[in-house]
Parts: sequence; structure tokens; C-alpha cells
Amino acid sequence: MQRNTASEARKKDTRDKIELGGLIVKAGLRYEKRALLLGALIALGRRLKEEPGERARLTAIGAEAFGKNDE
Repeated sequence: MQRNTASEARKKDTRDKIELGGLIVKAGLRYEKRALLLGALIALGRRLKEEPGERARLTAIGAEAFGKNDE
């Protein structure tokens, strides 16, 4: 049973990573260097802690992008 739980956890982790990669593609950043993407995410994390309104602003942008039909 523990083996099955570990397998399910690995599958969920893999699914989560695939979905996160999909966000990079949807944002139009597929061909950017990994170092740039990581740096941008680190900077974003810092900015979210420092600027309370930034989370709401960026959430609205993302919600709008999800609402648009893919080409």
C-alpha cells in the first residue's frame, strides 16, 4: 500500500510539473533560457512579498489570459 501511495505521489508531482511548464508556454516564454525564467520567478517572489497589490494585479492578468481562446 505504501508503494502505491508513493507511485500516486510521483504521478501527481509529474502532472503538476507538466502543468507549470504549460504556463511557461502559454506566457510565450518557451524559448527563453532557463536561467532567465528562474531569475524572473525569484524576482516575482520577492516582489509579491514587498508589494501587496501586485498579487491582485497579476492574478487579473492571468485570469484574463485563461479566459482567452488559444489560437
